Amino acid sequence: MRKLPLLILFFMTTITGAFAQTKAEKEVSIAVEKLRDAMVSGNRADLESIASKNLSYGHSGGKIEDKAAFVEAIASGKSDFVKIDLADQTIHVTGNTAIVRHKLSADTNDGGKPGHVNLHILLVFVKDNGNWELLARQAVKIL
Repeated sequence: MRKLPLLILFFMTTITGAFAQTKAEKEVSIAVEKLRDAMVSGNRADLESIASKNLSYGHSGGKIEDKAAFVEAIASGKSDFVKIDLADQTIHVTGNTAIVRHKLSADTNDGGKPGHVNLHILLVFVKDNGNWELLARQAVKIL
């Protein structure tokens, strides 16, 4: 019977450790949340700060934007995210590069027209001068 508490402790430690994020994964998770907040608020400075100068931002319809076009579309309200919910997120970090995948469900108001999107998203972040920046994004519609 003395082995049972040790066995339970072992499994609890193993399970907890399996779900623990590394420091880099936590930093990337914060960057993803910063991106989500900036896309909902439309704050130009926040969008500028999270996006890499070399950003390639792919929409589910095939349109590709650079940093200037991405920031302008959201800051101007042309592409308006009213609410964004993220689910099933995974983060994998290798050196100064991170790959993030999640499901995005969002209420939109593009051009004053209410809508809703459900997307699979792939994000690529790079660490530049100590900050995680969005280098690439690709969206695919969930059918």
